[in-house]
Amino acid sequence: MTLLHPPYTAWHLAYVAMGAAAAPVMFHGRLIATLAAFFFAVGVGAHALDEFHGHPLQTSLSDRLLIGMAVVSISVAMGIGIVGAITVTWWIAVFVVVGVALVVAYNLELFGGSFHTDLWFALAWGAFPALVGYVVNAETIRWPGVVVALGCLALSAAQRALSTPVRQLRRRTSALEGTQRLRDGTTIVLSVAGVAAPLERALMASSCGVVLTAIGLVAARW
Repeated sequence: MTLLHPPYTAWHLAYVAMGAAAAPVMFHGRLIATLAAFFFAVGVGAHALDEFHGHPLQTSLSDRLLIGMAVVSISVAMGIGIVGAITVTWWIAVFVVVGVALVVAYNLELFGGSFHTDLWFALAWGAFPALVGYVVNAETIRWPGVVVALGCLALSAAQRALSTPVRQLRRRTSALEGTQRLRDGTTIVLSVAGVAAPLERALMASSCGVVLTAIGLVAARW
């Protein structure tokens, strides 16, 4: 459960559903298959590679197990994508190649970490899933799909802006000292928990909001 980051995994799967709901026709089977592919690639594969690269979550999973999880899960996602490319549209083959490259380059911080940036996070985990969800159902790229993808990019950028300082506070900060003085004379003692709490609440609320919105949009098209 620690490795999968359930709220974040659900958040990014919601982008897939939003893209699918924006398509002229939403195919139930295609949506389920796309969600499954992203669950394996992003939910399992990406997080396994991220933990392998430096063990930021400090789980007890061995490097061998993490690599095995990543290889198997990403292979499953690729298999789903290949079937889609054969039966639906060749566009999916392009997305498979790009998706695998993004997962590996981002989470292993290849090329000196050039892809491990705020912008690439928003593109890879926000815009990309939404665009794939749209194209798998629409079988082409049109402006509604692009607009939804840009919206998901913005949401993912907001997620990154909130999660980065939280991770720094929770994982790398040993102490936080100082006071905040309000204009009415009130003094607030700063602490790691106190500074992190509103950011974590914003992340949890955003995660729930995005997932519930995606469920509502899919239900309206179902």
